Amino acid sequence: MMTTNQYSFRKVTLDDLDMLMGWQSNPHVREWWGSDEPYNEADLADPRVARWIVSNAERPFAFMQDYTVHGWEDHHFAYLPKGSRGIDQYIGDPEMVGVGHGSAFISMRMQVLFDEGAPVIATDPHPDNARAIAVYKKLGFEPFGPPQKTKWGLILPMLAKN
Repeated sequence: MMTTNQYSFRKVTLDDLDMLMGWQSNPHVREWWGSDEPYNEADLADPRVARWIVSNAERPFAFMQDYTVHGWEDHHFAYLPKGSRGIDQYIGDPEMVGVGHGSAFISMRMQVLFDEGAPVIATDPHPDNARAIAVYKKLGFEPFGPPQKTKWGLILPMLAKN
């Protein structure tokens, strides 16, 4: 079992964009992460979304974002209680996939969000992404409702409560 203090989170900066694009070009990320668009300064300044580089022992290996579900009028989680957060992430470094890092760093970030007052955390993996769904279930997420089409693609809505 990994201890969660091995992970650090720092805000994404413009200097990280080449690394993120490199990660997004890896087949294991491309399969599920829809966007080829690099982030720009306006994206990084968007107060609705907190974007993080996740490191393990000073080695950056993953991207994570959490966002207010109420930031977009037509967001599929907009009906959730005030203060709810959504999360998305991927492990960019192929050597770090499948060895327990995902559930460990996601759990760590979830605890911070709950400690900051989020009543619910939502996520929306593709219904065919069995690995992600298994990790989310292990972390206490449960599907709520059937898969649905959104402007961000086909999703399985999942919720975790504090």
